[in-house]
Amino acid sequence: MSESRPTPSISQIFSGFAQDFAFEAIPEAVRTRALHLILDAVGIAHAASSYEFAHRALTALQAFGGGDSDVIGMPARLSLRDAALMNGILVHGIDFDDTYLPGGIHATASCFPCALGMAAHLGLSGRDVITAYVLGMEIATRLSAVAKGELHQVGFHPTGLIAAFGCAVMTGRLIGMTADQITMAQGITSSTASGSSREYSAETAWNKRVHPGWAAVSGITAAMLARQGFTGPTRVYEGKYGLFPSHAADRIGRCDYSLATQDLGAKWEIERVAVKPVPVGQLGIALVDAAVALSREHRIAPADVASMLVLIPKEAVPIMWEPIAKRRRPANGYAAQFSIPYTVAASFARGRFSLAELSASSIADPEILALADRIEYAIDPDSPYPKYYSGELIVTTRDGRKLRHREHVNRGAEDRPVSNEDIVEKFMGNMQTVASTAHAERIRKLILGLDADIAAGEVGRALAQPH
Repeated sequence: MSESRPTPSISQIFSGFAQDFAFEAIPEAVRTRALHLILDAVGIAHAASSYEFAHRALTALQAFGGGDSDVIGMPARLSLRDAALMNGILVHGIDFDDTYLPGGIHATASCFPCALGMAAHLGLSGRDVITAYVLGMEIATRLSAVAKGELHQVGFHPTGLIAAFGCAVMTGRLIGMTADQITMAQGITSSTASGSSREYSAETAWNKRVHPGWAAVSGITAAMLARQGFTGPTRVYEGKYGLFPSHAADRIGRCDYSLATQDLGAKWEIERVAVKPVPVGQLGIALVDAAVALSREHRIAPADVASMLVLIPKEAVPIMWEPIAKRRRPANGYAAQFSIPYTVAASFARGRFSLAELSASSIADPEILALADRIEYAIDPDSPYPKYYSGELIVTTRDGRKLRHREHVNRGAEDRPVSNEDIVEKFMGNMQTVASTAHAERIRKLILGLDADIAAGEVGRALAQPH
Protein backbone atom coordinates (compact mmCIF):
# COMPACT_ATOMS: atom_id res chain seq x y z
CA MET A 1 0.00 0.00 0.00
CA SER A 2 1.45 3.34 -1.00
CA GLU A 3 1.74 6.05 1.59
CA SER A 4 -0.69 8.95 1.21
CA ARG A 5 0.82 12.31 0.51
CA PRO A 6 0.46 14.98 3.20
CA THR A 7 -2.11 17.66 2.50
CA PRO A 8 -0.31 20.72 1.13
CA SER A 9 -0.35 23.81 3.31
CA ILE A 10 -1.97 27.06 2.22
CA SER A 11 1.43 28.55 1.47
CA GLN A 12 2.37 25.57 -0.69
CA ILE A 13 -0.86 25.91 -2.69
CA PHE A 14 -0.12 29.59 -3.20
CA SER A 15 3.42 28.79 -4.28
CA GLY A 16 2.35 26.32 -6.94
CA PHE A 17 -0.20 28.78 -8.23
CA ALA A 18 2.36 31.60 -8.34
CA GLN A 19 5.11 29.66 -10.09
CA ASP A 20 2.93 28.97 -13.13
CA PHE A 21 1.05 32.29 -13.07
CA ALA A 22 1.12 34.17 -16.37
CA PHE A 23 -0.33 37.31 -17.92
CA GLU A 24 -2.36 35.20 -20.35
CA ALA A 25 -4.12 33.45 -17.46
CA ILE A 26 -5.74 36.69 -16.35
CA PRO A 27 -9.17 37.26 -17.95
CA GLU A 28 -9.43 40.47 -19.96
CA ALA A 29 -12.08 41.96 -17.66
CA VAL A 30 -9.84 41.33 -14.65
CA ARG A 31 -6.87 42.96 -16.40
CA THR A 32 -8.99 45.99 -17.28
CA ARG A 33 -10.19 46.38 -13.70
CA ALA A 34 -6.64 45.96 -12.43
CA LEU A 35 -5.45 48.79 -14.69
CA HIS A 36 -8.16 51.06 -13.31
CA LEU A 37 -7.33 50.18 -9.70
CA ILE A 38 -3.70 51.06 -10.45
CA LEU A 39 -4.85 54.30 -12.08
CA ASP A 40 -6.82 55.16 -8.95
CA ALA A 41 -3.74 54.54 -6.80
CA VAL A 42 -1.53 56.69 -9.01
CA GLY A 43 -3.94 59.63 -8.84
CA ILE A 44 -4.18 59.39 -5.07
CA ALA A 45 -0.39 59.19 -4.72
CA HIS A 46 0.03 62.35 -6.77
CA ALA A 47 -2.56 64.20 -4.69
CA ALA A 48 -0.80 63.02 -1.51
CA SER A 49 2.58 64.29 -2.71
CA SER A 50 1.70 67.84 -1.64
CA TYR A 51 0.93 66.90 1.99
CA GLU A 52 3.22 67.51 4.95
CA PHE A 53 3.43 63.83 5.87
CA ALA A 54 4.74 62.99 2.39
CA HIS A 55 7.59 65.47 2.57
CA ARG A 56 8.52 64.43 6.10
CA ALA A 57 8.58 60.78 5.04
CA LEU A 58 10.70 61.50 1.96
CA THR A 59 13.18 63.55 3.98
CA ALA A 60 13.49 60.71 6.49
CA LEU A 61 14.14 58.11 3.80
CA GLN A 62 16.60 60.29 1.91
CA ALA A 63 18.78 60.20 5.02
CA PHE A 64 19.59 56.60 4.07
CA GLY A 65 20.95 57.70 0.69
CA GLY A 66 19.65 57.55 -2.85
CA GLY A 67 19.09 54.76 -5.34
CA ASP A 68 17.66 54.00 -8.77
CA SER A 69 13.97 53.56 -7.91
CA ASP A 70 11.41 56.30 -8.55
CA VAL A 71 8.89 57.95 -6.24
CA ILE A 72 5.40 58.72 -7.55
CA GLY A 73 4.74 62.41 -8.01
CA MET A 74 8.05 63.46 -6.49
CA PRO A 75 11.36 63.99 -8.36
CA ALA A 76 13.39 61.77 -6.03
CA ARG A 77 15.11 58.41 -6.37
CA LEU A 78 15.56 55.98 -3.51
CA SER A 79 16.72 52.43 -3.01
CA LEU A 80 14.27 49.74 -4.11
CA ARG A 81 12.87 49.04 -0.67
CA ASP A 82 12.77 52.69 0.41
CA ALA A 83 10.92 53.63 -2.79
CA ALA A 84 8.38 50.84 -2.18
CA LEU A 85 7.88 52.17 1.33
CA MET A 86 7.51 55.75 0.13
CA ASN A 87 5.11 54.87 -2.67
CA GLY A 88 2.97 52.86 -0.26
CA ILE A 89 2.82 55.87 2.05
CA LEU A 90 1.69 58.05 -0.85
CA VAL A 91 -1.01 55.67 -2.11
CA HIS A 92 -2.50 55.17 1.36
CA GLY A 93 -1.56 58.45 3.02
CA ILE A 94 -4.81 60.35 2.46
CA ASP A 95 -6.93 57.22 2.96
CA PHE A 96 -8.67 57.53 -0.38
CA ASP A 97 -7.39 54.19 -1.74
CA ASP A 98 -9.32 51.01 -2.44
CA THR A 99 -10.33 48.40 0.12
CA TYR A 100 -11.13 44.71 -0.08
CA LEU A 101 -14.11 44.76 2.28
CA PRO A 102 -14.29 41.07 3.32
CA GLY A 103 -10.83 41.42 4.85
CA GLY A 104 -10.63 45.16 5.49
CA ILE A 105 -7.34 45.40 3.61
CA HIS A 106 -5.89 48.17 1.41
CA ALA A 107 -4.05 45.70 -0.79
CA THR A 108 -3.32 47.92 -3.81
CA ALA A 109 -1.31 50.31 -1.64
CA SER A 110 1.14 47.46 -1.01
CA CYS A 111 0.91 45.41 -4.19
CA PHE A 112 1.27 48.17 -6.76
CA PRO A 113 4.40 49.81 -5.26
CA CYS A 114 5.94 46.34 -4.92
CA ALA A 115 5.05 45.27 -8.47
CA LEU A 116 6.20 48.51 -10.09
CA GLY A 117 9.40 48.76 -8.04
CA MET A 118 10.47 45.17 -8.54
CA ALA A 119 9.61 45.10 -12.27
CA ALA A 120 11.52 48.34 -12.89
CA HIS A 121 14.47 47.10 -10.82
CA LEU A 122 14.61 43.89 -12.85
CA GLY A 123 14.22 45.61 -16.22
CA LEU A 124 10.83 44.00 -16.89
CA SER A 125 7.73 45.26 -18.71
CA GLY A 126 4.38 46.83 -17.97
CA ARG A 127 2.80 43.42 -18.53
CA ASP A 128 5.00 42.06 -15.76
CA VAL A 129 3.74 44.82 -13.47
CA ILE A 130 0.13 43.83 -14.16
CA THR A 131 0.86 40.10 -13.76
CA ALA A 132 2.63 40.60 -10.43
CA TYR A 133 0.02 43.06 -9.17
CA VAL A 134 -2.92 40.74 -9.88
CA LEU A 135 -1.09 37.79 -8.32
CA GLY A 136 -0.24 39.75 -5.18
CA MET A 137 -3.80 41.06 -4.89
CA GLU A 138 -5.26 37.56 -5.13
CA ILE A 139 -3.00 36.29 -2.34
CA ALA A 140 -3.44 39.30 -0.04
CA THR A 141 -7.20 39.61 -0.41
CA ARG A 142 -7.85 35.90 0.05
CA LEU A 143 -5.70 35.74 3.16
CA SER A 144 -7.41 38.76 4.67
CA ALA A 145 -10.83 37.18 4.07
CA VAL A 146 -9.92 34.20 6.26
CA ALA A 147 -10.26 36.27 9.44
CA LYS A 148 -13.61 37.83 8.41
CA GLY A 149 -12.74 41.24 9.83
CA GLU A 150 -11.70 39.92 13.25
CA LEU A 151 -8.09 41.13 13.03
CA HIS A 152 -9.30 44.72 13.19
CA GLN A 153 -11.28 43.94 16.31
CA VAL A 154 -8.25 42.63 18.20
CA GLY A 155 -6.13 45.62 17.27
CA PHE A 156 -4.29 44.70 14.06
CA HIS A 157 -4.36 46.52 10.74
CA PRO A 158 -4.62 43.75 8.11
CA THR A 159 -2.94 45.87 5.43
CA GLY A 160 0.43 45.85 7.14
CA LEU A 161 0.07 42.37 8.55
CA ILE A 162 -1.30 40.42 5.57
CA ALA A 163 -0.45 42.34 2.39
CA ALA A 164 3.20 41.51 3.05
CA PHE A 165 2.54 37.88 2.12
CA GLY A 166 1.10 38.89 -1.24
CA CYS A 167 4.20 41.00 -1.84
CA ALA A 168 6.48 38.09 -0.96
CA VAL A 169 4.69 35.81 -3.42
CA MET A 170 4.71 38.34 -6.27
CA THR A 171 8.38 39.13 -5.70
CA GLY A 172 9.18 35.43 -5.83
CA ARG A 173 7.29 35.11 -9.09
CA LEU A 174 9.08 38.11 -10.64
CA ILE A 175 12.57 36.87 -9.79
CA GLY A 176 11.86 33.33 -10.94
CA MET A 177 11.96 31.50 -7.62
CA THR A 178 10.93 27.86 -7.33
CA ALA A 179 7.70 26.87 -5.62
CA ASP A 180 9.65 25.68 -2.55
CA GLN A 181 11.47 29.01 -2.35
CA ILE A 182 8.19 30.93 -2.57
CA THR A 183 6.86 28.79 0.27
CA MET A 184 9.94 29.69 2.32
CA ALA A 185 9.43 33.37 1.48
CA GLN A 186 5.92 33.25 2.94
CA GLY A 187 7.24 31.59 6.06
CA ILE A 188 9.92 34.25 6.51
CA THR A 189 7.33 36.99 5.99
CA SER A 190 5.71 35.98 9.26
CA SER A 191 8.76 37.50 10.94
CA THR A 192 8.95 40.66 8.83
CA ALA A 193 5.30 41.74 8.51
CA SER A 194 3.73 44.14 10.96
CA GLY A 195 0.32 45.70 11.38
CA SER A 196 0.17 46.47 15.06
CA SER A 197 -1.20 48.36 16.66
CA ARG A 198 -4.45 50.04 15.82
CA GLU A 199 -3.81 52.50 18.61
CA TYR A 200 -3.27 55.01 15.81
CA SER A 201 -7.06 55.08 15.52
CA ALA A 202 -7.62 56.47 19.01
CA GLU A 203 -4.86 59.05 18.65
CA THR A 204 -5.14 59.65 14.87
CA ALA A 205 -1.39 59.09 14.63
CA TRP A 206 0.45 58.85 11.33
CA ASN A 207 1.85 55.34 11.61
CA LYS A 208 -1.10 53.75 9.76
CA ARG A 209 0.22 55.49 6.64
CA VAL A 210 3.41 53.42 6.86
CA HIS A 211 1.73 50.02 6.88
CA PRO A 212 1.20 49.34 3.14
CA GLY A 213 4.71 50.36 2.11
CA TRP A 214 6.23 48.45 4.99
CA ALA A 215 4.32 45.37 3.83
CA ALA A 216 6.00 45.74 0.44
CA VAL A 217 9.40 46.07 2.12
CA SER A 218 8.67 42.97 4.23
CA GLY A 219 7.66 40.86 1.26
CA ILE A 220 10.62 41.90 -0.87
CA THR A 221 13.04 41.23 1.99
CA ALA A 222 11.57 37.81 2.75
CA ALA A 223 11.70 36.74 -0.90
CA MET A 224 15.32 37.78 -1.29
CA LEU A 225 16.27 35.82 1.84
CA ALA A 226 14.41 32.74 0.62
CA ARG A 227 16.12 32.98 -2.76
CA GLN A 228 19.46 32.48 -1.00
CA GLY A 229 18.30 29.41 0.90
CA PHE A 230 17.02 31.04 4.07
CA THR A 231 14.18 28.91 5.43
CA GLY A 232 10.81 29.58 6.98
CA PRO A 233 7.87 27.44 8.21
CA THR A 234 5.59 25.80 5.64
CA ARG A 235 2.42 26.10 7.74
CA VAL A 236 2.83 29.80 8.30
CA TYR A 237 -0.88 30.59 8.23
CA GLU A 238 -2.64 27.65 9.85
CA GLY A 239 0.06 26.08 12.05
CA LYS A 240 -0.31 25.98 15.83
CA TYR A 241 1.58 29.25 16.15
CA GLY A 242 0.80 30.47 12.64
CA LEU A 243 -0.49 33.85 11.53
CA PHE A 244 -4.15 33.33 12.34
CA PRO A 245 -3.93 31.33 15.61
CA SER A 246 -1.44 33.85 17.00
CA HIS A 247 -3.13 37.05 15.77
CA ALA A 248 -6.84 36.23 15.86
CA ALA A 249 -6.45 34.94 19.43
CA ASP A 250 -9.80 33.91 20.96
CA ARG A 251 -11.58 34.77 17.70
CA ILE A 252 -9.80 31.99 15.79
CA GLY A 253 -13.05 30.02 15.70
CA ARG A 254 -14.48 32.54 13.25
CA CYS A 255 -11.63 32.06 10.77
CA ASP A 256 -12.32 30.07 7.63
CA TYR A 257 -9.11 28.77 6.03
CA SER A 258 -10.96 27.51 2.96
CA LEU A 259 -11.47 31.12 1.81
CA ALA A 260 -7.74 31.40 1.10
CA THR A 261 -7.62 28.88 -1.72
CA GLN A 262 -11.22 28.24 -2.76
CA ASP A 263 -11.63 28.65 -6.53
CA LEU A 264 -8.09 30.03 -6.81
CA GLY A 265 -7.47 30.94 -10.44
CA ALA A 266 -11.16 30.61 -11.32
CA LYS A 267 -12.75 33.29 -9.14
CA TRP A 268 -10.93 36.63 -9.03
CA GLU A 269 -11.13 38.51 -5.74
CA ILE A 270 -9.73 41.65 -7.35
CA GLU A 271 -13.17 42.12 -8.88
CA ARG A 272 -14.57 42.54 -5.36
CA VAL A 273 -12.20 45.34 -4.39
CA ALA A 274 -14.10 48.48 -3.38
CA VAL A 275 -13.03 51.86 -4.73
CA LYS A 276 -13.66 54.81 -2.41
CA PRO A 277 -15.98 57.43 -3.89
CA VAL A 278 -15.26 59.88 -1.04
CA PRO A 279 -12.14 60.37 1.14
CA VAL A 280 -13.34 58.90 4.44
CA GLY A 281 -12.85 55.63 6.28
CA GLN A 282 -14.78 52.81 4.58
CA LEU A 283 -17.10 52.47 7.57
CA GLY A 284 -18.25 56.06 7.06
CA ILE A 285 -19.00 56.11 3.32
CA ALA A 286 -22.63 54.98 3.64
CA LEU A 287 -23.33 57.69 6.22
CA VAL A 288 -21.70 60.39 4.10
CA ASP A 289 -23.95 59.40 1.21
CA ALA A 290 -27.00 59.34 3.50
CA ALA A 291 -26.19 62.82 4.82
CA VAL A 292 -25.67 64.23 1.32
CA ALA A 293 -28.92 62.65 0.12
CA LEU A 294 -30.97 64.16 2.97
CA SER A 295 -29.28 67.55 2.63
CA ARG A 296 -29.95 67.78 -1.09
CA GLU A 297 -33.49 66.43 -0.89
CA HIS A 298 -34.77 68.53 2.01
CA ARG A 299 -32.43 71.57 1.97
CA ILE A 300 -32.50 71.94 5.75
CA ALA A 301 -30.05 74.35 7.34
CA PRO A 302 -27.83 72.80 10.03
CA ALA A 303 -29.26 75.25 12.58
CA ASP A 304 -32.72 73.73 11.99
CA VAL A 305 -31.56 70.24 13.01
CA ALA A 306 -32.41 69.32 16.59
CA SER A 307 -30.53 66.01 16.58
CA MET A 308 -29.15 63.25 14.40
CA LEU A 309 -28.92 59.53 15.07
CA VAL A 310 -26.64 57.29 13.03
CA LEU A 311 -27.08 53.53 12.86
CA ILE A 312 -23.71 51.88 12.38
CA PRO A 313 -22.17 48.39 12.56
CA LYS A 314 -20.76 47.69 16.02
CA GLU A 315 -17.36 47.27 14.39
CA ALA A 316 -17.37 50.97 13.47
CA VAL A 317 -17.58 52.19 17.06
CA PRO A 318 -13.91 51.76 18.09
CA ILE A 319 -12.65 52.82 14.66
CA MET A 320 -14.75 55.90 13.85
CA TRP A 321 -16.67 56.89 17.01
CA GLU A 322 -14.53 56.43 20.12
CA PRO A 323 -13.10 58.42 21.86
CA ILE A 324 -16.04 60.71 21.16
CA ALA A 325 -14.40 63.94 22.33
CA LYS A 326 -11.65 63.57 19.72
CA ARG A 327 -14.09 62.48 17.03
CA ARG A 328 -16.28 65.54 17.54
CA ARG A 329 -13.26 67.83 17.45
CA PRO A 330 -10.81 66.24 15.00
CA ALA A 331 -7.31 67.66 15.34
CA ASN A 332 -6.59 67.63 11.61
CA GLY A 333 -7.88 66.43 8.28
CA TYR A 334 -6.57 62.91 8.79
CA ALA A 335 -8.42 62.61 12.09
CA ALA A 336 -11.54 64.01 10.43
CA GLN A 337 -11.61 61.15 7.90
CA PHE A 338 -12.13 58.69 10.76
CA SER A 339 -14.80 60.67 12.60
CA ILE A 340 -18.42 59.77 11.98
CA PRO A 341 -19.70 62.90 13.79
CA TYR A 342 -17.51 65.19 11.71
CA THR A 343 -17.98 63.53 8.30
CA VAL A 344 -21.77 63.32 8.73
CA ALA A 345 -22.03 66.92 9.92
CA ALA A 346 -19.78 68.24 7.16
CA SER A 347 -21.61 66.24 4.47
CA PHE A 348 -24.98 67.50 5.65
CA ALA A 349 -23.85 71.12 5.98
CA ARG A 350 -21.97 71.24 2.65
CA GLY A 351 -24.05 68.80 0.59
CA ARG A 352 -20.86 66.97 -0.39
CA PHE A 353 -17.67 65.47 1.04
CA SER A 354 -14.39 65.98 -0.79
CA LEU A 355 -10.76 66.70 0.02
CA ALA A 356 -11.85 70.32 0.59
CA GLU A 357 -13.85 69.20 3.64
CA LEU A 358 -10.57 67.99 5.17
CA SER A 359 -8.96 71.43 5.07
CA ALA A 360 -8.01 73.31 8.23
CA SER A 361 -10.78 75.84 7.69
CA SER A 362 -13.40 73.12 7.28
CA ILE A 363 -12.50 71.18 10.41
CA ALA A 364 -12.71 74.46 12.37
CA ASP A 365 -16.06 75.50 10.86
CA PRO A 366 -18.31 76.34 13.86
CA GLU A 367 -21.48 75.37 11.99
CA ILE A 368 -20.14 71.89 11.25
CA LEU A 369 -18.77 71.38 14.77
CA ALA A 370 -22.02 72.51 16.41
CA LEU A 371 -23.93 70.00 14.30
CA ALA A 372 -21.42 67.25 15.16
CA ASP A 373 -22.25 67.82 18.84
CA ARG A 374 -25.87 66.89 18.15
CA ILE A 375 -25.08 63.50 16.59
CA GLU A 376 -25.44 60.25 18.56
CA TYR A 377 -25.22 56.61 17.47
CA ALA A 378 -26.96 53.26 17.87
CA ILE A 379 -25.88 49.84 16.66
CA ASP A 380 -27.48 48.90 13.36
CA PRO A 381 -29.53 45.76 14.07
CA ASP A 382 -29.58 44.90 10.37
CA SER A 383 -25.90 45.40 9.64
CA PRO A 384 -24.58 43.08 6.91
CA TYR A 385 -20.93 43.66 7.99
CA PRO A 386 -18.40 42.59 6.72
CA LYS A 387 -20.03 41.96 3.33
CA TYR A 388 -21.34 45.52 3.24
CA TYR A 389 -20.64 48.54 5.45
CA SER A 390 -24.17 49.87 5.95
CA GLY A 391 -25.24 53.18 7.43
CA GLU A 392 -28.51 54.91 8.27
CA LEU A 393 -29.09 58.52 9.26
CA ILE A 394 -32.17 59.76 11.15
CA VAL A 395 -32.58 63.53 11.36
CA THR A 396 -34.97 65.18 13.81
CA THR A 397 -35.72 68.78 12.90
CA ARG A 398 -36.57 71.55 15.35
CA ASP A 399 -40.13 71.61 14.01
CA GLY A 400 -40.58 67.92 14.92
CA ARG A 401 -40.08 66.15 11.60
CA LYS A 402 -38.14 62.89 11.38
CA LEU A 403 -36.24 62.27 8.16
CA ARG A 404 -34.25 59.15 7.44
CA HIS A 405 -32.09 57.66 4.73
CA ARG A 406 -30.45 54.23 4.68
CA GLU A 407 -27.56 52.98 2.58
CA HIS A 408 -27.66 49.22 3.15
CA VAL A 409 -25.04 48.53 0.49
CA ASN A 410 -22.23 51.07 0.64
CA ARG A 411 -21.17 52.69 -2.62
CA GLY A 412 -18.06 50.92 -3.91
CA ALA A 413 -18.99 47.48 -2.58
CA GLU A 414 -18.99 44.54 -4.99
CA ASP A 415 -22.75 44.71 -5.59
CA ARG A 416 -22.62 48.49 -6.04
CA PRO A 417 -19.24 49.07 -7.64
CA VAL A 418 -17.64 52.31 -8.70
CA SER A 419 -17.36 52.04 -12.48
CA ASN A 420 -14.14 52.25 -14.46
CA GLU A 421 -15.42 55.52 -15.93
CA ASP A 422 -15.96 56.90 -12.42
CA ILE A 423 -12.42 55.85 -11.49
CA VAL A 424 -11.06 57.85 -14.42
CA GLU A 425 -13.05 60.88 -13.26
CA LYS A 426 -11.75 60.44 -9.70
CA PHE A 427 -8.20 60.09 -11.03
CA MET A 428 -8.45 63.32 -13.00
CA GLY A 429 -9.81 65.16 -9.97
CA ASN A 430 -6.98 63.94 -7.76
CA MET A 431 -4.32 64.68 -10.36
CA GLN A 432 -5.58 68.19 -10.95
CA THR A 433 -4.93 69.11 -7.31
CA VAL A 434 -1.21 69.08 -8.16
CA ALA A 435 -0.84 68.77 -11.95
CA SER A 436 -2.03 70.24 -15.21
CA THR A 437 -4.83 68.57 -17.14
CA ALA A 438 -2.38 67.77 -19.93
CA HIS A 439 -0.01 65.98 -17.55
CA ALA A 440 -2.90 64.08 -15.99
CA GLU A 441 -4.02 62.92 -19.43
CA ARG A 442 -0.50 61.70 -20.26
CA ILE A 443 -0.38 59.65 -17.06
CA ARG A 444 -3.88 58.28 -17.65
CA LYS A 445 -2.93 57.00 -21.10
CA LEU A 446 0.33 55.57 -19.78
CA ILE A 447 -1.29 53.56 -16.97
CA LEU A 448 -4.24 52.29 -18.99
CA GLY A 449 -1.72 51.20 -21.63
CA LEU A 450 0.51 49.22 -19.25
CA ASP A 451 -0.34 46.03 -21.10
CA ALA A 452 1.38 47.41 -24.20
CA ASP A 453 5.08 46.96 -24.91
CA ILE A 454 6.47 49.42 -22.36
CA ALA A 455 9.31 49.10 -19.86
CA ALA A 456 8.39 49.26 -16.18
CA GLY A 457 11.35 51.58 -15.60
CA GLU A 458 9.93 54.01 -18.14
CA VAL A 459 6.63 53.99 -16.29
CA GLY A 460 8.34 54.72 -12.98
CA ARG A 461 10.27 57.64 -14.47
CA ALA A 462 7.12 59.11 -16.03
CA LEU A 463 5.26 58.96 -12.70
CA ALA A 464 8.10 60.82 -10.98
CA GLN A 465 8.25 63.65 -13.51
CA PRO A 466 7.42 67.22 -12.46
CA HIS A 467 3.75 67.99 -12.77
